[in-house]
Amino acid sequence: MGHVTEGIVIAVCVSKEKGTIKHDVGKATIVDGYGLKDDAHGGPWHRQVSLLSEASIQKMADKGLKVFPGIFAENITVRGIDLPKLPVGIWLRIGEEVVLEVTQIGKECHTGCAVFQQVGQCVMPKEGIFAKVIRGGEVKRGDAVRVGFPVRSAILTISDSGFRGERTDVSGDVIEEKVRSIGTVIAREIVPDDYDKIVGELKRMADDLDADLILTTGGTGLGPRDVTPEATEAVIDKPAPGIPLAMLQRGLAKTPHAMLSRATAGIRGKTLIVNLPGSPKAVKEGLDSILFALPHAVEVIRG
Repeated sequence: MGHVTEGIVIAVCVSKEKGTIKHDVGKATIVDGYGLKDDAHGGPWHRQVSLLSEASIQKMADKGLKVFPGIFAENITVRGIDLPKLPVGIWLRIGEEVVLEVTQIGKECHTGCAVFQQVGQCVMPKEGIFAKVIRGGEVKRGDAVRVGFPVRSAILTISDSGFRGERTDVSGDVIEEKVRSIGTVIAREIVPDDYDKIVGELKRMADDLDADLILTTGGTGLGPRDVTPEATEAVIDKPAPGIPLAMLQRGLAKTPHAMLSRATAGIRGKTLIVNLPGSPKAVKEGLDSILFALPHAVEVIRG
């Protein structure tokens, strides 16, 4: 990407009124579709969260100004990332929960605002960035900040009855809802429990669609027609055993029947393929145990 992709939160700031200096509160809740709880800049618009690099504040300090995190009305102050050089549309993953999408670099300066009146200069017009909330959660001082592009996911449901239209694909719905927090869904298909059809669709999604991530659901058990793991192993170049292990550990904490899953995961070219169980509940639990690690896995695979 041509820029540092990891940093750290050094301040989390809020204010009750727009155009005023914000104060570091150490940690705060970022609300879906809004921004920081109790912050005046939150709302259903594209500039829900503002961010500024520590280096930008230091630049003002070097000019002899008495400045500190929040003085330029930014919500989150970040060390280690040159924020103004990030492209619009890139995602910022903060801590273990929060995902933001960069929507604007810089903004119009209002010389009548309290910030400008007190400081006399402002770096936000050129060096501040703004984002909307993709997934909320707690953000706090010391959280890691990682830069990455949205993951392009494909969903493959393996089910005889689903393919015949006799059953609603609820598990596919669960996957689609979950993965929207890490990126976009570029394809979604249903095939029967047929080895050749599963192999063909996995190859198409990886090779033709160039999906970053393929998530399958169904066909991972001990039944005579459960062949999803075998089909997956036939198309991958190398396995990723830690991913099904993480799901197994989560599943065993719920039920001993989790040990009956034969789900596998691996890499084909630059695509990560992960088998999920067939039941909606098990799909949700499995994804909850691995979802936040998947963007980093995709970034590593993509180089």
